[in-house]
Amino acid sequence: MLRIICLILQAVIINFFKYQGTGNDFVIIDARKLKYDFSNADVAKLCNRKFGIGSDGLIIIKDHKDVDFEMQFYNPDGTMSFCGNGSRCALLFCFHNGLCRKKSTFLTNDGFHTGEIMDTENVRINILSPIKVNQFENGDFQTNTGSPHYVRFVKDLVNIDFLDECKSIRYNNNYKKEGINVNMVVDKESEIEMRTYERGVENETLSCGSGVTAAALSFAFLKNKESSINVRTKGGVLKVDFSLQNGHFEDVYLMGPAQYVYRGEFDL
Repeated sequence: MLRIICLILQAVIINFFKYQGTGNDFVIIDARKLKYDFSNADVAKLCNRKFGIGSDGLIIIKDHKDVDFEMQFYNPDGTMSFCGNGSRCALLFCFHNGLCRKKSTFLTNDGFHTGEIMDTENVRINILSPIKVNQFENGDFQTNTGSPHYVRFVKDLVNIDFLDECKSIRYNNNYKKEGINVNMVVDKESEIEMRTYERGVENETLSCGSGVTAAALSFAFLKNKESSINVRTKGGVLKVDFSLQNGHFEDVYLMGPAQYVYRGEFDL
């Protein structure tokens, strides 16, 4: 009997929420009153699609004295980074739960951002700028849109060995230690279509907000475009707005759908 009581006392029951943005799904935990430090093992367990809830990342919401809220984003392997779609989902979560108004300011892994609930499900956030796009001699691009991204334009996204090609870039000598997200992009003239391999997930995801931004800005750099670009991912369409000024990008915004999926409890 004593052993059963001890086991009950040791259990940590966590309330969580599931949100997704163009198929990029996240576990969100409101930790404002939660006195618990999440370990890498906890993050991996929560994100695991077989033994946990399953997601592309974990978002922890906290109070902040200067802005509406703070969100900490963890990849499934426990590493931290900026996440564009995660930030949009966190903003929608906080709006749903009365932590912010339609227009808000928040802190995340790469600094302070502004965001806005545009309508029922569309959410827009700013991406910190200025952003410079670098082009290699082989025609590929590299840029940092809160997280580092490698962008390669290809003829199609179906008849390629996507994972092997992405891994050959992500794990080469230049990127193996710190990691890099890899994006394969097709020019569709009126828009671009893309697939992303995400570091920390170490697999393809249905969408990646910072990757969409990186691909759009690389395309704008290549085609000398000066306004907005629609980007089609496996999970849906996102829009990137920007202004091109003297070879770099300012006023960068990422916009698209985000949605509440479900809520529940999890025993850590």
